[in-house]
Amino acid sequence: MDDPQRAFLEELLTTPSPSGFETDGQRVWTEYVREFADDVRTDAYGNAVATREGGPTEIAVVGHADQIGYIVRRIDDDGYLHLGSIGGVDETVSRGQYVVVHADSGSVSGVIGQTAIHLREGDEEGDEIRDQKVDIGAADGEAARELVSVGDPITVESRVRELQGSRLAASGLDNRVGTWIAAEVLRAVADDEGPTVHAVSTVQEELGVRGARMVGFDLSPDVAIAVDVTHASDGADAPADRGGDIDLGSGPVIGRGSANHPALVEALRSAASEAEIAVQLEALGTATGTDADAFYTAQGGIPSLNLSIPNRYMHTPVEVVDTDDLRDSVALLTAFLDRTADDEEFSVGV
Repeated sequence: MDDPQRAFLEELLTTPSPSGFETDGQRVWTEYVREFADDVRTDAYGNAVATREGGPTEIAVVGHADQIGYIVRRIDDDGYLHLGSIGGVDETVSRGQYVVVHADSGSVSGVIGQTAIHLREGDEEGDEIRDQKVDIGAADGEAARELVSVGDPITVESRVRELQGSRLAASGLDNRVGTWIAAEVLRAVADDEGPTVHAVSTVQEELGVRGARMVGFDLSPDVAIAVDVTHASDGADAPADRGGDIDLGSGPVIGRGSANHPALVEALRSAASEAEIAVQLEALGTATGTDADAFYTAQGGIPSLNLSIPNRYMHTPVEVVDTDDLRDSVALLTAFLDRTADDEEFSVGV
């Protein structure tokens, strides 16, 4: 990963982009891809598509721009902000966190309070998000309402930390790594011949793949590859009986089953073998839980595949990935595009 690529990744990670409020993050992404795309466009909800024009077959490489977060549900007379959820937040790690309220007037710092252990009796505090409050230091409700409003989004304070080797920790790796890979794949093939390639950064995936439904209908590509994260099984205290054997640094993960089109699975595995790129496999018998689930049922059926980055501690402020897996994902998708004919079709033989 060269310096501009790393700077782009860190800018994505430090630009808050909670579901339904992705504008700032999408601006970072579109500004970057505009340098090498033939066309960049957005829709009414902020989904972004950058295109390299080529042959008649159109292939979309998709990541989602949004992250989980919180929303101001109400402001009480003591000046505390009562929380609602944006996406699948983990209430067990929210207390005691520094947060930022993204108000119309600008960023407002706060903390999600936790009663001191000396003053608690057992589990007297509720763990649900609706029982938790943000303290912005306001004297009372009137002072708080001058700064923030009901409906303002909240995110955990953004931090990026380098761990040992090629490991990286941050909040929002789910799924800035996917939008980063989509952009870098487009950059890698910008001057190549072959099929038309769309790099896509969708909105509101964490709320139910909603942005992908919009893009799948509007763009209607011939192939969609959704790049997201999946649970690494080598993390501390990862349950051995959940998921598969997926390790950080052992390569991108190709999904098999449900939305994952068999011809695409074979094509990516073949591309990996020819390019000598290590990959891992994941069984997804019912659903992928990613944008692939929206694309593959759009427009009568779009051949789709879920390519994943192993991720420890998903949906916490300290997600961990290996940047070697990001690098190898770009190499794999570039190899796949290079060996795909500009008029190729993917279908199952029946």
